[in-house]
Amino acid sequence: MSQRNAVLVATVLGSAIVFLDGTIVNVALDTIGRELPTTFVARLEGLTYVNSAYFVVLSALLILAGALNDFYGRRRMFRIGLVGFGVASVACGLAPNMEFLIGSRIAQAAFGAVLVPGSLSIISAAFEGEERGRAIGLWAAGTSATSIVGPLVGGFLVQSVSWRAAFLINVPLIAIALWATLRVPESRDTDARGEFDWLGAAVIAVGVGGLAFGATRGQEQAWEDPVAWAALAMGAVAMVAVPILMLTRPRPLVPPGLFASRNFTVVNLSTFVIYGALYVTLAFQPLFLQGTLGYTPLAAGAVGIPIALMLTFLSTPAGQFSARFGPRLFMTIGPLVMAAGLLWLARIPADSEPWRADLGDLATLVPPGATLIDVFVGLIVFGVGISMLVAPLTTALMSSIPVRNAGLGSAINNAVSRVGSPLVSAVLFIAITAAFYPTLAGLMPDLDVDDPAVREQVQPLTSTPEGTDPELADAAREASTDAFHLAMLVAAGLLVGGAVMNGVGIRNPSREAVERAPPAH
Repeated sequence: MSQRNAVLVATVLGSAIVFLDGTIVNVALDTIGRELPTTFVARLEGLTYVNSAYFVVLSALLILAGALNDFYGRRRMFRIGLVGFGVASVACGLAPNMEFLIGSRIAQAAFGAVLVPGSLSIISAAFEGEERGRAIGLWAAGTSATSIVGPLVGGFLVQSVSWRAAFLINVPLIAIALWATLRVPESRDTDARGEFDWLGAAVIAVGVGGLAFGATRGQEQAWEDPVAWAALAMGAVAMVAVPILMLTRPRPLVPPGLFASRNFTVVNLSTFVIYGALYVTLAFQPLFLQGTLGYTPLAAGAVGIPIALMLTFLSTPAGQFSARFGPRLFMTIGPLVMAAGLLWLARIPADSEPWRADLGDLATLVPPGATLIDVFVGLIVFGVGISMLVAPLTTALMSSIPVRNAGLGSAINNAVSRVGSPLVSAVLFIAITAAFYPTLAGLMPDLDVDDPAVREQVQPLTSTPEGTDPELADAAREASTDAFHLAMLVAAGLLVGGAVMNGVGIRNPSREAVERAPPAH
């Protein structure tokens, strides 16, 4: 294998496993919730942490990891990231309970944070000029392809093998990437200084994690758990400390000077809201389809293909048009169209016919009419909206700061996009549980929904255990559907808020600024 091919193989696979892990795990959540025992957390609470803990750590360490890559050597840090992610993936796949899985996901995120900025840094160091642009294009295409095959692969593995295979599949991919790194040249930033803002990264993690955990745990425990209140207090103090550290430390993790740019500030604020709503929608949707409606894992993964295809094929034209007409229009309309797609999902009836796709029965691979109307229409509209947003947002971001800060600005925006997920997850968890149990009580007046045994047996968005009274199972399905509708309405509201931020706050950059901006990734 040539050196350049080795660089592409290693970097594409290194980034792909981080992205692939998210799409596969989303499809596996319902099965994990049914099969994995819990000790400290409730079922939906634990599944929320499986995703939110991953994003908390990933977002807190992305910027710091980029600096570590530049100073210690990109190839060296990339290999450490691969090995660490592989070990953590094995731990996830062998997890004996939910709490161990959550801890292993935190370790995964820490090493995943090393891989994402390392991939693009290695490509930038190994290629120049047009070859660099072509290599970044191949990297983007390869990682986009994982978003298409990820849900299908995840659904197949969960349905045919085990949810554990959704994590263990990382191992052979990591082995190939490690082999390819043998041909990757080492590179580092010779001007980089070994001064890293570990404190800033830790405070961000405590702030976001404390607020997300405290809100989720507090709602689950009816706000009677002192641990939840302590976490909220720690999170609030940490979040207050973040801007203070930015302004007082000599080399802060996030330089405050970047936010002097109006567009940079507005883009990051809207990214926080919009991507927070996006990530949690993609997490809760498979849970609802499988746990409430009865979709198979393969079907729940397949319904996401329209979004991935539209992102792959419509993002480039959207970027070209935004360069011609300015990004503000697209950054305003895109989230509104996404919100319209979620409003369509908010009308799915509780008796919508499930898609029971099974590779062993080819006839089941054709989705029923209810899936096409209730699910595909909403997701197609959602996919059009996100395709209108992604490239223009990158254009606005990159043209809002000097070229010398392009890498740091991109890292900050990537971190912000993931910070929103755990916090919005906590908001939607509160909305879902606050709607589920009162609705269930209204449908079954004789049921004590405050009884811990009842709450252990019947939880929102998740399937009821075998042997559950049919009347209770029907009521739970109705209540879960209402709760999911509310979650989609809240997420749609966040998207509308992001659209308003962009419409009011974004200023279209000059054509010269757009032309100076580096390629989007």
